[in-house]
Amino acid sequence: MLKSARKQETDPEGRMPLVEHLRELRNRLAKALLAIVVVTIVAAFFYKGIIEFFTDPVLKAVGCHSSFAELAKQEDGTCARIVLNGLLTPFTLALKVSLMAGLVLSSPIWLYQLWAFIAPGLHKHEKKYSLAFVGAGFPLFLAGGFFAYKTLPTMAKVLLDFSPAGLDNQLPLDDLLDLITRMVVVFGLSFELPLLLVMLNLGGVITGKRMLGWWRGMIMGITVFAAVATPSTDPLTMLALAGPIWVLYFCATAVSLLNDRRKALRAAAGPADDEASELDLTPEDIGEVESVSTGGSLPAKAGTDSDRVNGYDDIT
Repeated sequence: MLKSARKQETDPEGRMPLVEHLRELRNRLAKALLAIVVVTIVAAFFYKGIIEFFTDPVLKAVGCHSSFAELAKQEDGTCARIVLNGLLTPFTLALKVSLMAGLVLSSPIWLYQLWAFIAPGLHKHEKKYSLAFVGAGFPLFLAGGFFAYKTLPTMAKVLLDFSPAGLDNQLPLDDLLDLITRMVVVFGLSFELPLLLVMLNLGGVITGKRMLGWWRGMIMGITVFAAVATPSTDPLTMLALAGPIWVLYFCATAVSLLNDRRKALRAAAGPADDEASELDLTPEDIGEVESVSTGGSLPAKAGTDSDRVNGYDDIT
């Protein structure tokens, strides 16, 4: 009964007291954390497979065609070996990998909880834009992570070629996974740049014409960013990051130009029959104030003095 009464008292515009906001935030956070914990526990049973998924391409690129478990049993080898340093490192590494997998795989759930908490306070067009941002942002991030995963073997091969001849190169597994994670995050976030530009255009902050005028500086900036973000010195890895961002930038510019054209056509057509025209609330100078005389404007009543109006003395 209390829950049904509380639902009936909910404001149709999404407004609620501060206590209700805090209660809603607590419930959303609890659901998001529960999803992360459950997925993390499930991923803990498969953390070795997750590690091999990221390390196998790197090992094969440097001439090691054995799995991570087989390399751990070998006493000598001619290729780079992945090692663990410290007694607690395997346990902490398992926790780190499981938590990372839990955060990534449960992202649709906690992103939805974040959306459900923010959506009641948004207008209809704001809901549309924010939902499109979340819906397009996650695939773009995955695309950036995929490019990072595909370029990691080439990067590893180039970096390990700097090793002196006759030396066995040992790669600490925790450092390798940190590098892979950093690369995936950097590539994924860089793929969000075009989406951010489109959202700024939809919000009226920048125009597509201005974005098109930035193309020389953007190409140079993206190239420099790709060169700094990739730890290897080969141009192939740099171009693998810079090339897709160039394409996405020009796609974002084309979408912004089309959106600006649509806005211009709508403004030229004027408001529809069922829409109110926009009011110009800009203050204007009203000019010189015209004086108005007030004497003798009302006739005197019969049987009263001519200098009295409605029973009051006329002080003028």
